Amino acid sequence: MNQTLARWLQAPSIIMLLLWMIVPLSMTIYFSTIRYHLLYPDRSGFVGLSNYEFFYTDPSFWPSILNTLILVGSVLSITVISGLVIALLIDRPFRARGIVRVLLISPFFIMPTVNALLWKNMIMNPVYGLSAVAAISVGAEPVNWLSEYPLWSIIVMVSWQWTPFAVLIFMTSLQSQDQEQKEAALLDGAGVWSRFYNLTLPHLARPIAIVILIQMIFHLSIFAEIFVTTGGGPGNQSTNLTFLIFAQALQGFDIGVASAGGLFAIILANIVAIFLVRIIGKSLTV
Repeated sequence: MNQTLARWLQAPSIIMLLLWMIVPLSMTIYFSTIRYHLLYPDRSGFVGLSNYEFFYTDPSFWPSILNTLILVGSVLSITVISGLVIALLIDRPFRARGIVRVLLISPFFIMPTVNALLWKNMIMNPVYGLSAVAAISVGAEPVNWLSEYPLWSIIVMVSWQWTPFAVLIFMTSLQSQDQEQKEAALLDGAGVWSRFYNLTLPHLARPIAIVILIQMIFHLSIFAEIFVTTGGGPGNQSTNLTFLIFAQALQGFDIGVASAGGLFAIILANIVAIFLVRIIGKSLTV
């Protein structure tokens, strides 16, 4: 009786969640099989898999896939490693540690669009940005980062904003580490690297897995930084799959092709998710 009542109470939220997922997915699948151009809505009709073929044969398709994988992989590597290092450094007591922690975490609360504008205008601008001022001060030629290194510029922006998230998770986890084990290892003569590898790293296995999974979900759909700074260019050097779908939908006005691209993005996200879950699955069961 109690289980039946619990299921009935859970039913509305489960049904709402299913509708929230199934209805948009069903509409996306439907639009991906028809010709639906916003400028010519009267010419719509069933086209089968033609939209998929058009999206797949787009010259920007494979570069966008590669850029997406590079973007996600690079940001994850930078944020996890740098977040781990920073968390270990601020885990030790020192004066004004609370203020330092707040300052380190604050970039995560900046909106992606503001973050992109900050880096574009205040740091990477080749005329009056901080990087240009620093280069001129040492007699070097300023670098136009967004034109010469567009994808890596996006990686730097996103990594700067998401490293505090990793720091916050790792810092919280370090607070729960058994201090008696660390003291015992220190008394036994274990060095810094030995204590980190045998005690700290296994303790952080689950937080690292959580950081990777959560960030992967968000980084597969990075858009604001690209739209505000490079616009996917020069050419398609900084175009990821999300921006390519946007270009087809709102710049090319082709909803059918964009819907097919959205399903490609879902497939890619699931492939990457399965790959990561298998790699870090053991750490989640520890």
